[in-house]
Amino acid sequence: MTERAAVILAAGQGTRMRSPLPKVLHRVGGRTMLDRAIDAVQGAGCSRVVVVVGAHAPQVGQAVAARLGPQAVAVQDPPLGTGHAVLAARPALSDFAGDLLVINADCPMLEPKDLEPLFGLRAQGADIALLAFEPVDPALYGRLIRGGDGHVLRIVEARDASEEERSVRACYSGMLAADACHLFNWLDKVGNDNAKGEYYLTSVVAVAVAEEANVRAAFAPESAVMGADAQVQLSVAEGLFQQRRRAHFLAEGVAMPAPETVHFSWDTEIEPGATVEPYVVFAPGVKVATGAVIRAFSHLEGASVGPGALVGPYARLRPGAEIGAAAHIGNFVEVKKVKVGEGAKANHLAYLGDGTVGAGANIGAGVIFCNYDGFDKHETHVGEGAFVGSNTALVAPVRIGAGAYTGSGSVITRDVAPDALALERAVQTEKPDWAARFRAARLARKAKSKA
Repeated sequence: MTERAAVILAAGQGTRMRSPLPKVLHRVGGRTMLDRAIDAVQGAGCSRVVVVVGAHAPQVGQAVAARLGPQAVAVQDPPLGTGHAVLAARPALSDFAGDLLVINADCPMLEPKDLEPLFGLRAQGADIALLAFEPVDPALYGRLIRGGDGHVLRIVEARDASEEERSVRACYSGMLAADACHLFNWLDKVGNDNAKGEYYLTSVVAVAVAEEANVRAAFAPESAVMGADAQVQLSVAEGLFQQRRRAHFLAEGVAMPAPETVHFSWDTEIEPGATVEPYVVFAPGVKVATGAVIRAFSHLEGASVGPGALVGPYARLRPGAEIGAAAHIGNFVEVKKVKVGEGAKANHLAYLGDGTVGAGANIGAGVIFCNYDGFDKHETHVGEGAFVGSNTALVAPVRIGAGAYTGSGSVITRDVAPDALALERAVQTEKPDWAARFRAARLARKAKSKA
């Protein structure tokens, strides 16, 4: 198979986002549009990827370098159009020979299957394969003007199109595949005789056709090539992503009585036979095993839930939470970086942070793992079958032995031996009739002040 590489155009200003965050670092399904673009081209078999970034947004270059290495970053400075942007990637691909794919970084719903037809056309002899689509409203898009044999003759921008050309439904997405050497050579011949004085990637078609190149088009759904240039478009993409993920999990056998209320991330993993109740949010990094039930209004991130476990309602699982088989994490319980053993229970109003809870242990209401001293985090370990009484504060580092009990309301600062009972309370005293005398004195004082 011919080697494949990709150039991802990510140098746009993104002013319509009206956000300090660069456009391509906005997220859909919990993943940046930039990462989603890289996923798409790598999934399409591109062994090398170069991302063209703008000097105005160094964060984008930093994100690319962190994932792909600094050699994958090409800076377009100054910005002189999309054709000029592709040429900015030439030095990074000087030793590459093969098919070069060019895509936009702000098309968050693009998938490898949408790109594969471009390489199919290349294999069939197309010198340039354009990715086209038929939008519901083509008003603003450049039209593909094709000959009777289906070959593309030119691309006409909407503002320059005649009435007959505007009736054409086939529109250009801004993405293409071509031989790398030929593409760069054609781009060298593209001029900037236009209102903006820029070098447009679309102009490469006219240059190639003038040299009798074979230009063909493959079609993708409009949703696949939709751009997200503003917050409203980003929300549309998010909605489409969520619809697809909900449909996927329902088809896989996940029970969801109100799927339209559940929010997934790009990497959410849920096994068949699990149940997700309404208004659950899955942030990135969550795995849920079969038979588990995630009850309403829970939020999970970077956590795993074992088979048959029960989480929620109103639970929060933070990164590092590992909930064992048949364990219970109830309402208003927060778990962070704690491994909860099989069958253990924390049914209500607790904070478990940094440590472990042994199998079959019971964590009472109001229990707190006091894990932070203002400088460092410390661990709390509760042994198998232990019983931590309500309103116990476990001051880390501390260990509660297997089968041990702590009395309700205790502040435990030292390790507790297995099967022991730890109590930390003041001795209860009682003063007979104190309350009656107190009320009488207060009422008398109030009456005197009004006299």
